[in-house]
Amino acid sequence: MLEVILDILKETTIVGQPHELKKTKVQKLLKILDGEELSAAELMDRLQLSHKPSFRRNYLNPALKLGLIEMTIPEKPKSRNQKYRRK
Repeated sequence: MLEVILDILKETTIVGQPHELKKTKVQKLLKILDGEELSAAELMDRLQLSHKPSFRRNYLNPALKLGLIEMTIPEKPKSRNQKYRRK
């Protein structure tokens, strides 16, 4: 019986949730960036996050891809002086 339930759960997909979660996270990022230029560390601090890869995957990269924010030094994306601002 448990095997049947496990098989059903493996085939089940949650519709809409991941996209909605990222949308909410990007909105939080945009609120913090309103009128300011902040580094990734400053953004993480204000969002009360500590895991950099998750922050980049869930907040920063989606906002950049959607064109909602921009880098202050786009020619050097890995610069230690890099900051981000709303477009």
